[in-house]
Order: sequence, then structure tokens, then C-alpha cells
Amino acid sequence: MTKTVTTKNYLSSFVQKLITELKIFQLNSEQELLKQCQKGDRQSQMTLYKKYARAMYQVSRNIIKDEMKAEEAMQDAFLSAFEKLDEFKAEVTFGSWLKKIVINKSLDYLKKEKMYQNAESAENLQLLEDSEEIDLSEKIEAVKKAMNNLPENYRIILSLYYLEGYDYEEISEILNLSYANSRVMLNRAKNKLITLLN
Repeated sequence: MTKTVTTKNYLSSFVQKLITELKIFQLNSEQELLKQCQKGDRQSQMTLYKKYARAMYQVSRNIIKDEMKAEEAMQDAFLSAFEKLDEFKAEVTFGSWLKKIVINKSLDYLKKEKMYQNAESAENLQLLEDSEEIDLSEKIEAVKKAMNNLPENYRIILSLYYLEGYDYEEISEILNLSYANSRVMLNRAKNKLITLLN
């Protein structure tokens, strides 16, 4: 009986040690992957791509309607990220850093295709009062359909705000707009979306 207890204790200790080592490996594996990617290792780049591709495609797709164009923008973002890995600082997660690149590439793609419309100058606009928040969780499909019918600039700003969770300040930085202009455009986009949903 003592031998059985000793064997169980040994196995329990071994399993706990294995789990701890696995957790440490998982934490270090992305850092190691990034180091290998910086050295140009294609297999590591493919592993990192497979890890983030689905999520980054969705980010791009929230900005670009066309599936093929969204995928192209996302792939360009990955290429750009791999080229700029030396600039990556671990102050944020790699996923967050990559997400910002994907958003910028998607917006650049829209600009190149002349699908992106700049917002009007903030000097000629009055700030609109914040309208009621839209409860997107109740009408997800209706909202998606309505968003696809919005002008590109409205769809983009709503995607950044509701789907990606950016605030006014971050949106103004991403879209290269003034803070006031981003608030105005978001309020107009909300109002237009409400009109389409009613």
C-alpha cells in the first residue's frame, strides 16, 4: 500500500511539474517564434500566421466589405509586420500590435481603391449630442446587413467603435481625423444606422 501511495504522489508531482513547464513553454513559445521570424525563418512565420490569420481577417473584413480584398489587405499587413518585427516592442501583445497594422493596411487599401471617403472638416460642423447607444446584441444580423449598406466611412468608424472597441481618441488617430471630427462622424454613422434599422 505504501508503494501505491508513493507511486501516486510521484505521478501527481510529475504531472504538476509537466503542467508548469508546459505553461512556461507556451509563454515563451510566442517570444521564440517572434525571434525566429526576425531571423527570416519561414516556418515560424507560417506558424504565427496560422495562429492569428482568422482573427486578423475578421478585423480586415469589418473594414472592407469584399472578402477577397479583405484577405489581400490582411496578407499585406502580415508581410508588413514580418518586415517590421524589429520595431515590435513587448509593451503591448503581438496580437494588438498586429491588429493595428491590419487596421491601417485595410484603411490604406480602401484609400487606394478610392472607396474611402474623408470626413468633412470639423470647422464646418457642430458637435452633435451623443445619441442613444445602439443595442447591437439584439439585432446582430439586421445590424450587419444595415452596416453593409452604409457609406464606407460610416461603416469603418462603426466597426472600429463597436466591433474593435476603440474610443474616439483612438479612432481619430487611426483615421487621421481630429477628435471632434471623429465624434461627429460616429454620431452621424449611428444616426444613419438607426435610420436603416427602423
